[in-house]
Amino acid sequence: MLKKMKDEIELLSRHIEVARAVAEHQPIGIMKLSELLDLPSHRIRYSLHILEQLGYIRASPDGAVATAQTLDLFAHLNEDLEELISLLETMKKA
Repeated sequence: MLKKMKDEIELLSRHIEVARAVAEHQPIGIMKLSELLDLPSHRIRYSLHILEQLGYIRASPDGAVATAQTLDLFAHLNEDLEELISLLETMKKA
């Protein structure tokens, strides 16, 4: 059970890393993201697909661009992560 949770957190971390790179370097394509993040293009493609489905990025003729939802995500990311960390700390004590 915890292995699956760890895998999901690692995947979420990659999605956030890709979203951050898109926001900082937009518009940006898969190959450039792959080079920038040192990740295989198939992983970048998957993360872009998920981020687009969730509304965090959109495709443009010149590459991926961030949406307002991405800016909102990063505006509250630290607080949201602190909530999750606190919840995990609580679980650890139980």
